[in-house]
Amino acid sequence: MRRDRAARRSRPTRRRRTGRAPHVVLASRVYAPEPVAAAFRLEALVDALERGGADVTVLTSIAPGTARGRSGDRRISRWPVRRDAQGQVRGYLSYLSFDVPLALRLLRQRPLDALVLEPPPTTGLVGMIAAALRRVPFTFYAADVWADATESVAGVPRIVRALVRGAETTVWRRAAHVLTISPGVQHRVEQLIGPRESLTMVGNGIDTTTFTPDGPDAAEAGPYFVYAGTVSEWQGADIFLDAFATVQARHPAARLLFFSEGSGRQALARRVREQGLTGVELREKIPPREVAAQLRGAVAGLSSITPGQGYEFALPTKIYAATATGTPVIHAGDGAAHERIRDHQLGWAVPHDAEAVAAAMLQALAGEGTPSGEHLRAWTVEHASLAGCADRAAQAILADLPSSPTAAPAPPGSASPAA
Repeated sequence: MRRDRAARRSRPTRRRRTGRAPHVVLASRVYAPEPVAAAFRLEALVDALERGGADVTVLTSIAPGTARGRSGDRRISRWPVRRDAQGQVRGYLSYLSFDVPLALRLLRQRPLDALVLEPPPTTGLVGMIAAALRRVPFTFYAADVWADATESVAGVPRIVRALVRGAETTVWRRAAHVLTISPGVQHRVEQLIGPRESLTMVGNGIDTTTFTPDGPDAAEAGPYFVYAGTVSEWQGADIFLDAFATVQARHPAARLLFFSEGSGRQALARRVREQGLTGVELREKIPPREVAAQLRGAVAGLSSITPGQGYEFALPTKIYAATATGTPVIHAGDGAAHERIRDHQLGWAVPHDAEAVAAAMLQALAGEGTPSGEHLRAWTVEHASLAGCADRAAQAILADLPSSPTAAPAPPGSASPAA
């Protein structure tokens, strides 16, 4: 009996409503308008929660070009954080600059019915403790497996890797819901903590109202390829530099454009300088509408996963950004992304090998095996709409609340999960 009482005390209490909408607080170090996939995924989730009848507060950081405080109906509360030289909230000092104040910010929320937490795992730990103190359920958005990512970064001490693994798995085990973005991530989480009813695969996607075939392209000169997204050790985007040297020998006017940030950016820039590569441009990250314009005019979008790093389960959002605009993808690497592009005729899925990548780029330039833009767009709207993924996530969160409202139907073209 003593054990049963302890178990009841450890569970979040389910409160009765008094006619008000449930108050859901979302905590994330990044949020729109920052031009990163997580920020827009979370913005779509807030839209879905509000359609479902929830009152939502977003606790996030001050993004470049935004002001501290609250703005708009969503009550977005921003706090100053430490950012790196590229303006990103990245690295453990930056994470702590967000997480330490977050503890007090969460405890001050009145009323509070549920928490939604975004990585890193340190944010998950802070939110987990706050949820226990406030006796409310919390949901953790597992868009990635952070401990696996640390394995691909050279120089990370073993103790840090162990701490990240411990923090991440502890948060997953104690969450009312863990939302995963792909079958591969779901499987990896199950490998680490075992199958659980709390694990919900909601999929991932792109904003199909921003990334469309309609609209102006970027009016870039010559045929070009676009890599739009993070570059780091586990992406292995340097393979495109190796391949492009071969491509340019046959197509001198071709160009390779990176719109990127990340730990691998400086290494890419150094290689371009040292090898005297021409036609390669490393540009700053740009807003989604500008990315869409660049992709509309591109020969192909580019995506890659470094083999042997344990990250073959990843499905980069940059794939869907290209296909939503009707532009095919060249993916270098094995695993889930390779299979998705191959099985659904979304472009060229090749090994992470410079010769194979160069061959695919040459085929794309020649129009050999290029799927139709209509097929690419239709597949993306049906299987990889961000709004549809957000609605599934909102339904899981709201279902945990007593007397919770039913989430509104997903917008057209967002009915089925990514498959």
